[in-house]
Amino acid sequence: MQSFPEREQAVLERWAKDKVFEKTLERTKDGPRFVFYEGPPTANGRPGIHHILARAFKDIIPRFKTMQGFYVERKAGWDTHGLPVELLVEKDLGLKSKKDIEAYGIAKFNEACRKSVWKYQEEWERLTQRIGFWLDLEHPYVTYDPKYVESLWWIIQQMWEKELLYTGHKVVPHCPRCGTALSSHEVAQGYETVKDTSVYMKLELVDEPGTFVLAWTTTPWTLPGNLALAVGADIDYVKVKVQDEHYILAKNRVEIFDEQPEVVETMKGSDLVGKAYKPLFSIKTFTESDKAYHIYEANFVTTEDGTGVVHTAVMYGEDDYNLGTEIGLPKHHTVTTDGHFTDEVPDLAGLYVKAKETEDKILEHLQSNNQLLQQEQYEHEYPHCWRCHNPLLYYAKSSWFVRMSSLREELKKNNESINWVPGHIKEGRMGEWLNEVKDWAFSRERYWGTPLPIWESEDGDRICIGSFAELRELAKDPKQVGDDFDPHRPFVDDVVLVKDGKEYRRVQDVCDVWFDSGSMPFAQWYYPHTDDGKKRIDEGVSYPADYISEAIDQTRGWFYTLLAVATVLGKEAPYKNVICLSHILDAKGRKMSKHIGNVVDPWEVIDEFGADVLRFQFFSMNQPGDYKLYDKKGTDEVSKKVFRIFANVVSFYSLHTDKRPEPSASPQHVLDRWVMANLEQVTGKVTASLEAYDITTASRAIADFITELSTWYVRRSRDRFREDGPDKEAARAMLYTVLERVCVLLAPFSPMLADAFYSDIDGPEESVHLVSWPETKSDIDEAVLKSMQQVRAIVETAHALRAEAGVKVRQPLGQVVVKGEQLQPEFTELIQDEVNVREVLYKSSLPSDDDWKQKDNNGLQVALDTTITDELREAGWVRELARQINDERKKMGLDRTDKISVQYHTEDGTVRGLFDRYADELKSAVLAEKLEAVDQLENGKEVKLDEQGVNVLVLKV
Repeated sequence: MQSFPEREQAVLERWAKDKVFEKTLERTKDGPRFVFYEGPPTANGRPGIHHILARAFKDIIPRFKTMQGFYVERKAGWDTHGLPVELLVEKDLGLKSKKDIEAYGIAKFNEACRKSVWKYQEEWERLTQRIGFWLDLEHPYVTYDPKYVESLWWIIQQMWEKELLYTGHKVVPHCPRCGTALSSHEVAQGYETVKDTSVYMKLELVDEPGTFVLAWTTTPWTLPGNLALAVGADIDYVKVKVQDEHYILAKNRVEIFDEQPEVVETMKGSDLVGKAYKPLFSIKTFTESDKAYHIYEANFVTTEDGTGVVHTAVMYGEDDYNLGTEIGLPKHHTVTTDGHFTDEVPDLAGLYVKAKETEDKILEHLQSNNQLLQQEQYEHEYPHCWRCHNPLLYYAKSSWFVRMSSLREELKKNNESINWVPGHIKEGRMGEWLNEVKDWAFSRERYWGTPLPIWESEDGDRICIGSFAELRELAKDPKQVGDDFDPHRPFVDDVVLVKDGKEYRRVQDVCDVWFDSGSMPFAQWYYPHTDDGKKRIDEGVSYPADYISEAIDQTRGWFYTLLAVATVLGKEAPYKNVICLSHILDAKGRKMSKHIGNVVDPWEVIDEFGADVLRFQFFSMNQPGDYKLYDKKGTDEVSKKVFRIFANVVSFYSLHTDKRPEPSASPQHVLDRWVMANLEQVTGKVTASLEAYDITTASRAIADFITELSTWYVRRSRDRFREDGPDKEAARAMLYTVLERVCVLLAPFSPMLADAFYSDIDGPEESVHLVSWPETKSDIDEAVLKSMQQVRAIVETAHALRAEAGVKVRQPLGQVVVKGEQLQPEFTELIQDEVNVREVLYKSSLPSDDDWKQKDNNGLQVALDTTITDELREAGWVRELARQINDERKKMGLDRTDKISVQYHTEDGTVRGLFDRYADELKSAVLAEKLEAVDQLENGKEVKLDEQGVNVLVLKV
């Protein structure tokens, strides 16, 4: 028997050979459109098991919709620009800084980036195909493609014309390693837990020697840039005496001292405003300002931590910068863009500001100048570069911004129209982000990215270009913008524009890489520069998306930038439904990392269990937004409890069927009626759940049905398949009907194995994926479902009574009594056979005899007579004999057509008589032609019947 992975490979080969994916598109091309967007991965990193999670969730809904008759294009995409690529190329080339890159040559560096982005393309495509994710990999959108970039330029031009794009000098999150600013949504993805030093500084008042204002900071590297202190005007402050010195701090922050100090004076913050203090470091530019080194009032001061006095370094904090601008403090850097102190900082020049050694030197400086009160270590979340993992610096610099804060209400309105799964994301993670949305730090001082299409003249005039045709028209040398024009640096930098007699040169920044992927709804069709693109967007053919899915970190990444770009363009929300996935952790709840050694190789899992088993595990283990603690044991459990059980049912069907029967239309047998009603019910549940993007409920409904199909329907119907006749044909037809439907329901979840099973039962279509999704029926036989539910509850209760009495199910008993109304005979027969009793009675009260066991199961009252008569005991022995002989048949590899003879030997007269009295029953149960007593049996199997024993030998006839 082929393993599941082997069966999947065979299906994939058949799909490729027969072009099944293409046929599903051809079949639905005239149907209504369902729009799906593929969030573009970067192919310069290997795919991991978390990518299988994301790609499985991307695949399931388009498959479901296709089977419903919708036309679902699935255009692949590749994210090819940005720091992720640059950093890997820097490492490969041995470059360590932007200076190294420029010395190496921007053209050569960017060409290396262009090649690097395809490093793992083959592995990505192989994994995509192997997990059954149907995607058009032959016609992908590529974000570095010139036509794609041209669309991006047009979008930027719209920002420009709407006066949303501006340049400003602001404090931005800056990566000193990469030498560029980050946007707020990038920062949100890079927080790491670190231990830092907080410092309490003593700043001596000029007019009050021996009196120090206490300030506090968690960023010691900013102290050389200190220019002012900020206090709250209405906050209560105190002057306290500690030994021979006086300290000023907020009244309710006196707790920073180990012992309660003596309070010598109280004051308001307004009383401190204007006082001068001695600088921590002597920076010439600052000491020349008459406004530096004074205390000022500020509304951002709190007393929740620190001292109630805020150290202010104008160039290294947003509040600091705004206060400095208001006061007129010097805007001067003591730190370079690559994170090192400038030459003017005493004893620290050239040192990297976030190095431990540098911090120690700062503390030594404070200590030696009697400026350090105390220091503490504390653990907190600090933003790091999401790609190189260096800590960020909040750094004042000139940058291009998109005025997203002016579109806050439009963003929120668009978000309201989106169906988020899980639902709390709408008002929670995304809603809170939009409520506080910041202007988009849009430009990057880098190389491999979409060049900002802005040209500037020497006198400050600017032109924003929206197409290559417009660029060619204004170019000093139009030949530079030919048909093979590469819009990347450095080529685009060489294009000089001329307008009204003035020359313009391009500003050298590139765009935030998230802009590339956030613009894909438009740029993937080269909108608006092609007629096809205009039709797709303006006529709603390919916009907005009906469905997208990615991990939760994309809430402030791709999900946000999609929304931002659409809102900038005045469009409706770019997606209607989104499943937001949580992350995969290891079995102990830890993040997977190479350092810990807990990374799961996706190929190992696929090779061992098959991709479809893993897909189904991800769908069914918990809700999409919950953390997924991955363990191979869970994959193995899904394999055995879902797919192996279903495979066994399929095998049972194939064993008893030589040709495909006509589907069952009007079942008569109670089990057939029940399984049909159950099938229609689960079809409705799966359909409704998928329509609501509730993948977990849908997958669990299928798994539960497969269990019931095997453990109840097939097990209770086995005898019906043994004897030829109308009932056997009805059972075969019904089982075929059910198996075909389950294959269809399973197809979006586990597409390869569903198709393999569909072939096993000889489904009428070439592939299960060419079958139409079943319609949901409203006229389900609720009565049979209710009665069968009661039957199974009675059986469950009776089995519990058997267990309490220590009586095996194979041992027949006399009676079971159910308190309540009588069920129809066909249901009663099921109880009788399943509980293995001679009679089922329905009464208004239960017997109270000592031989009866009673149980109340949530209001269902059942009593069981546990008396075992001689006749019942013998009947139990016959069942045990039949079971043991059939076990021997299985070990011999016999099937239902093979006949046997049974030799037996026993010294017990009662047992010998058993073979005579129950000969016909035994022969029928084990498919034996004869039962033969022998005087001696050396190779037989010993069967224990209570205290008696018998040896049996099974021989194939």
